[in-house]
Order: sequence, then structure tokens, then C-alpha cells
Amino acid sequence: MPQVHPTAIVDPAATLDEDVTVGPYCTVGPDVMLGAGVSLLSHVVVDGRTRVGPGTRVFPFTTLGLPPQDLKYKGEQTDLIIGANNTIREHVTMNPGTAGGGGVTRIGDGGLFMVGCHVAHDCQIGDGVILANNVLLAGHIHIDDCAILGGGSAVHQFVRIGKHAMVGGVSGVETDVIPFGSVMGNRARLHGLNLIGLKRRGFSREEIQALRSAYRMLFEDDGVIADKAEEVAASFDGVAPVMEVLEFVRGDSNRGLCRPAHPGTELA
Repeated sequence: MPQVHPTAIVDPAATLDEDVTVGPYCTVGPDVMLGAGVSLLSHVVVDGRTRVGPGTRVFPFTTLGLPPQDLKYKGEQTDLIIGANNTIREHVTMNPGTAGGGGVTRIGDGGLFMVGCHVAHDCQIGDGVILANNVLLAGHIHIDDCAILGGGSAVHQFVRIGKHAMVGGVSGVETDVIPFGSVMGNRARLHGLNLIGLKRRGFSREEIQALRSAYRMLFEDDGVIADKAEEVAASFDGVAPVMEVLEFVRGDSNRGLCRPAHPGTELA
């Protein structure tokens, strides 16, 4: 049976699965669904059409599912869907989607959202993503699996961040970040590949070397990225990580591609 603290306010229409814990002074709205083993520690507000996946822990003073900060939002019924086994720390805010953005903000499984993060309307966040303290995501952002965003970084609306990418702390990201890329700066620029992350996650030496070579082909000299992508595809056909980068580069983009500040920048 769910365990609900006497000071918590849980709407009778809310759905609480087995082993849910709702701590002191929490508020849970009527359209909320909390999966098995979800824990709201204390002073947490969950409202709107919000679904929280099994095993997720939510720390004090977090708000999930309150109306998005978008002047075009007129109270339409939209969703916030949070996956399983996430850790959502203090003062995090996550908003539901908007009608103009697809209607759903979606969080994957196994993520870590540190103190003070904001996930705005219509964001799509993959599995295993880490947002360090005070990361700010504007609306309509796509972040793929296992990306890491350093503390205080801010991401412009509609930006895409690829798998295993690394964003340095206090960076302003205005353009798309390739999978495995490492970016940093007041207005972020590409500084090479996330080599430490690649090694930690078990990518082979051959795969890493192929990525390094493909990176140089794409960014070392001036030229049209689309033309360079064809050259990379011909040179590294069948190398899965390189193909992921090319798929990302060829994908639809509203913001353009984040590039090095200077051609030939080092692979840090």
C-alpha cells in the first residue's frame, strides 16, 4: 500500500501504485500517476497530467507538471511523462508540453537532475542524461541518451544535443551538439570529442580512432558539412558511432550545428 504522510494532500483521483511514499507537505493532483516505488521526500508538488515512472525519487521543493512558462499556453491538456529510476533533486522544475510543441514533455529512464534544474515545455530527454546544478533548458530541446550538461549551462530552444555529448559548465548552447562532442564557452563552441566519456562507456580503441578521424574530416577545414559528411560516410561505412554522428548531422535542425571556434581545434 502507498504510504502517505498525514500532512500531505493527495487528491483521491490520483493513481498511486504499490510502495509509493508521499512525504510531509507534498501535494499530488487528480491527474497524477505515480509508479511503483516512487518516493516524494517532502514539500514536493506534482500536478497536471503527470506520470512518474517506477523507482523515481523526488527531493524537496521540486515542482512537476505545473503550467509551462509559455505565453501561448492557454490551459490545454498536455502531459509530462517521466521514466523509471530517475533522481530529481531539490528545487527542480519540469513543465508539461504545449499544443504547439506536440503536447508532451518526456524524460527517459535513469537520469540525474541536480539541484535547481529547469526542464521547459516539449523537451525530449533520453536515458541516462545528467543535468548538473542549475542547468536551464528552454522549450523544444532534444537531448539524447547519456549526455552530460555541466553546472549552470543554458540551452536555447529547439537545440539538439547528441548521445554521449558533454557540455562544459556555465556554457550557453545556441546550436546543435554532435553525438560524442564536447562543447564549452560563453557561446559554446565545439572543442573536440568527449574522449573520457567514450573510454568510460566502453567504446573500443578502433571506434574512438575512427571518431577522431571523422571529426577531423568534418571540422578541420572550411567547407560544406553536407559534402564532408558524404566523404566520411564513404570512409567509415559500417562504423556505428561514426554513422550516429552522420545521422545527427543530416537530421532536421532549427539551430544549425555547433562548430569549433577555429578550424583544426584540438581533440580534448
